Amino acid sequence: MLLQLNIQNFAIVRSLDIDWQAGMTTITGETGAGKSIAIDALGLCLGERATTNAVRPNSKKAELAATFETQNNSSAQQWLTQHDLLLESSSECILRRVISAEGRSKAYINGSQVPLVQLKEIGQLLINIHGQHDHQLIVKSSQQGKLLDEYADHKPVLDEVKHYYQQWHKLNKELTVLQQNKQQREAQKQLLQYQVTELDEFSLQPREFETLESDYKRHANAQDLLDTTLQALQTLVENESFNVLDSLRLCSENISTLARLDNRLINVASILNDSFVQLEEAGADLKHYYQELELDPQAYAIIEERYSTALHLAKKHSLSPECLVNFHQELSQELTSISDDESRINTVIDEIAKTEQNYLEAALTLSSSRKKAAEALSQLISQNMQELNMPHGQFYIAINSANTDSASNHATNISANGIDKIDFQVSINPGQALEAMNKVASGGELSRISLAMQVILADKVVTPTLIFDEVDVGISGPTAAMVGRKLQQLAKNTQVICVTHLPQVACKGHQQFFVSKFTDGEHTETKVTELSEQSRVQEIARLLAGDKISEHSLANAQELLAS
Repeated sequence: MLLQLNIQNFAIVRSLDIDWQAGMTTITGETGAGKSIAIDALGLCLGERATTNAVRPNSKKAELAATFETQNNSSAQQWLTQHDLLLESSSECILRRVISAEGRSKAYINGSQVPLVQLKEIGQLLINIHGQHDHQLIVKSSQQGKLLDEYADHKPVLDEVKHYYQQWHKLNKELTVLQQNKQQREAQKQLLQYQVTELDEFSLQPREFETLESDYKRHANAQDLLDTTLQALQTLVENESFNVLDSLRLCSENISTLARLDNRLINVASILNDSFVQLEEAGADLKHYYQELELDPQAYAIIEERYSTALHLAKKHSLSPECLVNFHQELSQELTSISDDESRINTVIDEIAKTEQNYLEAALTLSSSRKKAAEALSQLISQNMQELNMPHGQFYIAINSANTDSASNHATNISANGIDKIDFQVSINPGQALEAMNKVASGGELSRISLAMQVILADKVVTPTLIFDEVDVGISGPTAAMVGRKLQQLAKNTQVICVTHLPQVACKGHQQFFVSKFTDGEHTETKVTELSEQSRVQEIARLLAGDKISEHSLANAQELLAS
């Protein structure tokens, strides 16, 4: 429930603190005093759009804070926990809004700055505001459907219908794209098939080009390799008159002999000996290489042809030869994907049919639930209309479901809210046929019907705090007394705050605030005062008689409060 509202520099309010009680609170005041100022401030705390005129003239910013008790509100506590905004030391929830004179605003929940949308999300779990123009909404088909669904309380079924609708819509969108791109894909497929076939036939293997390149260079330079290798062998080992290996052996032996005479030559002797061993190994390896090296024109022709083809294909596709294998794989995957797209069209068509069938089954279940709820709600609203000074009032909820093709189970009209067209119909006078509300009901009658719905739905859809902002416009006399009793009855289980101009409603509150406005000629300010029992008598008398309060009006006021 709402515990406290703090307002600083908002509109024509300088500073205001309001403590709220459980049960029913009524707010009254003179015309133009700003009776709805607290409701407007609450709206901003709940995430409504802010404007620059929200800030009091000559002030830099407006600050608004609403404190709620959430101890018995598991939905709100769960939301706060999920968003890591739950206070450890308290079950309170504080919604705060700061609005600058330039129109910028910041939102806070329990001291943490949050996006504005989060104020709206938590606000829906804390409070429900019914405005004085809400009765104008109930003539709209979309609002009528929403009200019926709220009363029926079949959210899981409605969510299932919405799920299948979204899935159906997504699949149809995919099918449209696939069909639109079919011709383009066909041309792309032909090109890819040619490219992939060419690369398949060449069939270059991973790391093969590097081997090809090495083999090509060796075969292309085979004669040079043979000549130079033979010359090196002659110099190192095989020249009988002089070769490096014999000369190094002799040198190594001589130094080793000297090292036995002077140990300072031991290191030199060791190096020469190691060099001789390494040179001997090099000579053996070089001789082995030379013996295996041969000219093979046939092998060279095969290697040259494959190497040249690899270079040609790489140039053709504007990439390096080393990338040909990966490129081949990518083209193959793309071709497979296009082929999959072709088969995907048939798959999507099948999925659309299946999803549509699932949607229709869920929509028919929803329609059945709506019809059952519509019957009960029609009786309740008819009864409340009669209690609200429409003695012959009848209310009926007509539900027309879209046609379905029983042979194919195909719905001719699909929407996120099902296949039903919902129409609220009323009859006010005896013998009058049921017709759409906006055709037969006056503004005052619509207001009473709307209030009846709100009372019924508020009892069905539990919200910790309900606010009625002058929903009793156009109501007077015995009807007003009945409205007051209904709101008071509602307040047994829910905190009710009602802005009203009717004494029959104001007197039903467990708590009453009076809104006044005063000016010093330069500045205007609004104040909200909690009325004592004696002050309530004076205010109820004023509502009854106007500015000229008589003993009779005071007695009537005392009688109303006593009742």
